[in-house]
Amino acid sequence: MVDRVGVHEKGSINVNDIIESIKCREDFSSVGAIGLFIGVVRGETSEGGVKVEKLSLEAYEEKADEVLGSICDDLSHKSGVVDVQIHHLVGDFNVGDDLVYVAVAGSHREQVFSVLREAVERYKCEVPIFKKEYVVGECGRSESWVSEKRFHDL
Repeated sequence: MVDRVGVHEKGSINVNDIIESIKCREDFSSVGAIGLFIGVVRGETSEGGVKVEKLSLEAYEEKADEVLGSICDDLSHKSGVVDVQIHHLVGDFNVGDDLVYVAVAGSHREQVFSVLREAVERYKCEVPIFKKEYVVGECGRSESWVSEKRFHDL
């Protein structure tokens, strides 16, 4: 059985595991929709379109697991929501590889869509995951840590 949240090594969890864990819940009979967000490695940088070769992701795992759990617990209390899961992968990734899975199960699609969006926005801002980008540009290959988050209460 899959834990509801967490940081996982690349390859240790997949979408089927997550969906199955939702469908095995005792309260699944109240679910009318499951929404899924899969974040993948983009082949170019977000600012400037420089070619990305690969990414390396690391996490402050204890804190990341704690924050992911807090986000999921908070959002699970919203009306009509049955389950919220966020699973972020760490390791080395090629373009097109999955990085994160966010799943929301609820009574109706309206609740699922709004909570799914909020879960994605919150993990991107709150969870201590660190991304190193390996790029190829006019000046050759380079690598750098990408800062796109503000972590709260570290």
